[in-house]
Amino acid sequence: MRKDILSLVVGWSLILLCAPLAMVGLTTFFLGDGLDFAIRAFLPPLLLSGVLGFLLKRWGTREDTDERLRDREAFAAVALGWPVVVAIGALPFWLGGMFYGPTELLAGSADLRTVAGGYVRAWFESMSGFTTTGATVIDPTTSPFCTAAVTDCIAAQPRSLLLWRSLTQWLGGMGIIMLGILILSRYLGGGMSVARAELTGPSLSRLRPRLAETAKILWTIYIVLTLAEMVLLRFLGGLSWFDSVNHGLTTMPSGGFSTYDAGIMHFQSPTVEWIIIFFMVATGINFTLYHFLWLKEWFNVVTNNELQVYLAVLLGAWTVMTVNLITATDVSSVDSFRLAAFQAASIGTSTGYATADFAAWPILSKVILLLLMIVGACAGSTSGGLKILRLRIAFQLARREISRISSPRKVHLVRMDGEVVEDDKLWIIVGMLSWWAVIAMVGMLLLAFIEYDLDLESIIGVTLSSLGNTGPTLGAFGPTQTWASLHWTSMIVTSLMMWLGRLELLTVIVLLTPRVWRR
Repeated sequence: MRKDILSLVVGWSLILLCAPLAMVGLTTFFLGDGLDFAIRAFLPPLLLSGVLGFLLKRWGTREDTDERLRDREAFAAVALGWPVVVAIGALPFWLGGMFYGPTELLAGSADLRTVAGGYVRAWFESMSGFTTTGATVIDPTTSPFCTAAVTDCIAAQPRSLLLWRSLTQWLGGMGIIMLGILILSRYLGGGMSVARAELTGPSLSRLRPRLAETAKILWTIYIVLTLAEMVLLRFLGGLSWFDSVNHGLTTMPSGGFSTYDAGIMHFQSPTVEWIIIFFMVATGINFTLYHFLWLKEWFNVVTNNELQVYLAVLLGAWTVMTVNLITATDVSSVDSFRLAAFQAASIGTSTGYATADFAAWPILSKVILLLLMIVGACAGSTSGGLKILRLRIAFQLARREISRISSPRKVHLVRMDGEVVEDDKLWIIVGMLSWWAVIAMVGMLLLAFIEYDLDLESIIGVTLSSLGNTGPTLGAFGPTQTWASLHWTSMIVTSLMMWLGRLELLTVIVLLTPRVWRR
């Protein structure tokens, strides 16, 4: 293991983190939070990120730094870089008073235990943000800003903290380490290794011969779609600029953080809901296809097998839930049509917004939503879950093995979009699905041991939601509830599952292999 390369990648990531921290810190003047708040909440993490990043970068720079980056360094850097970024990203929440922190300790309104618990909750909120999970622990029991006179706990938070909270999701949607690819590709010959390791966000298909050009294309698509949603929410949806910006920042990464306790339900606007539905569906599409659309290569888009299955799954879930709501509840057909469309898109893309308390829906609809949490959307999108591509290939592989029994002499190939999928890629998918099942079972057992008062539905829902980076789930942690009631050890367990799910397991699990750490 070349620890200098690992240090260089993580160092650059921390240096790049300084930019959004500084930007949000400066907005405190415009958002009304004041200079004192900016100094208290954003200056310490800014300095820590900058100094630590500079030291790691300096230590990691060697004469042979331009030597090709191996996969083991890339995987280690990405896997270890995320917790470091999350830890620093949690500091504004803790220092700014979103959760009990040093300010409350000095004021005598909290003891050391409460302040330590406050950082755990800040860590959870930051991990939920950067992994685009969207689960929150902001609650009257956890936040000093939520006094008895406050009717909306999230809306009562400082606006700059809410903006930082939304920005963590936007950065995490593309992958915070991927931000450094444009720089890293100038220093390292193996920048693609970093891209392969960080499997979050749009896949880096070679749209252009050079990695830097590919990254620019994907970032351009991401930014244009984000800005388009902000403008539509502002001028068609009638939202304020603050709400439009925040919801644009949290929709495109399939995040789900909102500026209100009720989320999208707060607005009570079908127009807003349909705008968000459109962009949620857009987040679940492989970003490579948008580039094909720009080049007017329509055939590559309409014939894409994964896109066809993705749209079919959403349409099927939408239809079944609409019929189920009409027949099993007193919701009107028009409202059932809209509510089912919204939740199918939200859960299917792991965004996690809600326009209704789907935890109280009929059992058939809840089962469908649970399956959507597992399946996810397209590979190369910002959504979570197992991804349509992997499940489709796994199904074909299973069918191939059955066919081999009946026709052992026949050549059996697995194809995707007309191309043969190589066996080594097939085994990677099998390994990933196997590890996902193992971690899901372990997570359920741990949560059942810690949270012995929870019912089975809640345990399963929290586990699948964490691994799938969905956010709101079923049972006691539905869309109208926060996760604040979890024990602090459960918050650590679920945040680790978010980390594993966002990096799609293998990037993290590979660190447990002793051979990886040998030079």
